[in-house]
Amino acid sequence: MKDFRKTLYGRYVSTLKSEQLQRNEARVAEFHRIYQHRFFPLLEGCSLQDPVLELGCGPGYFLEFLRDQGFTQAEGIDISPEQIQIAKSQNLKVSVADARKFLSRKKLAYNAIVAIDFIEHFSKEELLTLFPLICKALKQRGILILQTPNGQGLFPGQVIYGDLTHMTIFAEDSLRQILEMNGFATIRFKETPPIPDSLDGMFNLALWKIIRAGTRLVRQIEAKNSSRLWTENMIAWCTKADA
Repeated sequence: MKDFRKTLYGRYVSTLKSEQLQRNEARVAEFHRIYQHRFFPLLEGCSLQDPVLELGCGPGYFLEFLRDQGFTQAEGIDISPEQIQIAKSQNLKVSVADARKFLSRKKLAYNAIVAIDFIEHFSKEELLTLFPLICKALKQRGILILQTPNGQGLFPGQVIYGDLTHMTIFAEDSLRQILEMNGFATIRFKETPPIPDSLDGMFNLALWKIIRAGTRLVRQIEAKNSSRLWTENMIAWCTKADA
């Protein structure tokens, strides 16, 4: 049976991400602002010369950000030729590749692997082969950073169902489960709330905290339990466990 994703990825930009066809510097800057706040602190254990791999790099916005921060050994792969072409136009080290085939050729190669909005594009069966390959490709105590839709989020539907290539949606417990099963430890999670680096951002964050508190109370009353993660996406980061 033909994998329907091959058809969708062939025209991923032109049918879903058309805003990438015309580079918008303001939009790129907005992504960089998000990366600075949410992801860059998680790389504090890496030096600027350490090899870093981004899985599902898309048009290369995160790789651009890493280059701007001084990282010299960052590279990315993606299955979408359209997105890789955009990334190459920015002189980034990228290639069209199937993640599992690419990682099968790597062993102890990277200090950090980053996968932003990536793992939801695989079935459970595929993930059970993907995560061991990620672990093998990391150096000892290497860092894995993930962002993925949060199945327990307050309003996750838009991010879950807005892309036909989404296959598997996690909550905190299920993502922790698959990471622990496949050689990762010191697993931590955080939400992706508004960024408080402006007056609007501070106001939105305060409003979000009020909404979040009310929602947690409702869940606690209704089900005697409450999730810690309520944003539509969640971020997980962990380290390769000692052998």
